[in-house]
Amino acid sequence: MKGLLNRSAENKQKIIIFYMDSNNNVTERYIRVLEVNEKSILAYCYYRKKVRTFKLENILSAGSVRKRVGA
Repeated sequence: MKGLLNRSAENKQKIIIFYMDSNNNVTERYIRVLEVNEKSILAYCYYRKKVRTFKLENILSAGSVRKRVGA
């Protein structure tokens, strides 16, 4: 997963993460990673339209965003 986060930062690539927030709710976020630290990432969150910090331990999964065919 860390490789995907680093690639997102290097290539300015949009990815999707499933994240557990402070209330233990699982949220789906589309983000573009700006910086990867030891315990967290700094990323632009398309849902909140702001730069946010996400704790690595709360990221349940991450994946590439595939472009839709014909869209």
